[in-house]
Amino acid sequence: MSGSGSDEQWRDKLSPEQFYVCRQKGTERAFTGKYWDTKTPGTYRCACCGEALFDSATKYDSGSGWPSFYAPVSEEGVATETDSSHGMLRTEVTCRQCGSHLGHVFPDGPRPTGLRYCINSASLDLEEGATDEAG
Repeated sequence: MSGSGSDEQWRDKLSPEQFYVCRQKGTERAFTGKYWDTKTPGTYRCACCGEALFDSATKYDSGSGWPSFYAPVSEEGVATETDSSHGMLRTEVTCRQCGSHLGHVFPDGPRPTGLRYCINSASLDLEEGATDEAG
């Protein structure tokens, strides 16, 4: 489904938590998502449209309680925009394919990028064993 799907269509496809996070820009509580401490190899795909977003090879333990990655599979897979909600200035990360809210990116990650893509588990589906390095 593209980003143009109606709320009703998205509600039919997603769990209530996924709808809250992906379509209403919500955030799951730290240390509660299904992937925050997962070490399983694979490709993390958008829970809404299936776009390949992150590879497990770039996942690391940031201590934040959310899945953290230092780079997306490809720059074309994600979009960023300034988020000034909640009295903070952050950079929101969305799926470029369907517009789903994924989380935020911060400039305090490890090498080689120095970035920390802090992503909600509810916005991801892990395709175990598969990698999509080419995007």
